[in-house]
Amino acid sequence: MILKNALIYTPENTFKKGDLAVNGSVISEPAAGDSKIFDASGLYAIPGLTDIHLHGCMGHDFCDAAEDTLEAIAAYQARSGVTGFVPASMTFSEKKLSGIFENAAHQEQEAGAMLLGVNMEGPFLAEKKKGAQNARYLMPPDIPMFRRLNAISGGRIKLVTLAPELAGASEFITALKDETVISLGHTEASFETASNAFDLGASHVTHLFNAMPPFNHREPGLIGAAFDHPGVTAELICDGVHVAPAMVRAAFRLFSAERIVLISDSMRATGLDDGDYTLGGQSVHVHGNRATLADGTLAGSVTNLMDCLRNAVAFGIPLADAVQAAAVNPVRVIGESDRLGSLEPGKLANMVLLDKSLNVVKVFIKGKSMV
Repeated sequence: MILKNALIYTPENTFKKGDLAVNGSVISEPAAGDSKIFDASGLYAIPGLTDIHLHGCMGHDFCDAAEDTLEAIAAYQARSGVTGFVPASMTFSEKKLSGIFENAAHQEQEAGAMLLGVNMEGPFLAEKKKGAQNARYLMPPDIPMFRRLNAISGGRIKLVTLAPELAGASEFITALKDETVISLGHTEASFETASNAFDLGASHVTHLFNAMPPFNHREPGLIGAAFDHPGVTAELICDGVHVAPAMVRAAFRLFSAERIVLISDSMRATGLDDGDYTLGGQSVHVHGNRATLADGTLAGSVTNLMDCLRNAVAFGIPLADAVQAAAVNPVRVIGESDRLGSLEPGKLANMVLLDKSLNVVKVFIKGKSMV
């Protein structure tokens, strides 16, 4: 199949008019004689988005660990233009987390977005910055526990969040930095503590600005420490609720498009109507695009990653930069850039066609049309 005359997102973070060919599950060089042609004139062709931090959608939550949970999440993501995902757990007991990760280890999606691993958000978090996490199960970083859970998951834990000020955090980072991505978040860490954690091998920030001290001119905190470490990437929830538009623009200026990773942090109400739901075993009320606990604490989002990309563009972020943050950087963080994240020959044909209003026209996963 050949997609003709598309505005193709390039590895140079630009758009260039041209043709794209798909041979089976991968992108290939256009060849003469291919009889299947799709006219993509006036459409953007971008790599499929990858959400490395979401909890659920369409009434399902990763932590349900039900047989159909991941399949339902994968189907919704594919329809939305998200071709890969890394669902996040919540703060639970080791026994509960074991069941959640075991469920992920034994499931392979035959359709929908690709399950690319799991994200362990908790229980190694600071109580005062726990957000919507359940304080009952919070605990200091535990190396043997992580390794037990990772083994149960089949080695699929791509990221783990911790508060670096907790006892044992430095030892945890030193021991595990080569086994998973260590992300700092849900923390009260000072600039010095966070800087030390990055020096030891932490390399990522969980939902920048949220569940951490503010970026202050005398105490720059985690945000300032992340800025000072050029190899560190930072997640950004661009739902219009968690981070104000001006701060979205500031984050892209501060970190550059090469270091921002757009995420949805979506919970089970995403794609559904307003009402009462749950997240991490706690009751959540959803009204409009806001999901909150009873005390008003934000409890994830109800926005998918493609809508976050559209929001970023509406907030003033150039489309190419938003694509880099939602499609390129996430796969680099989780070590999947060899097969995903660009429209180059040899890569998997995971791509999305958007019209000029950024509506999804077509979604391809491994060369197969999903929409």
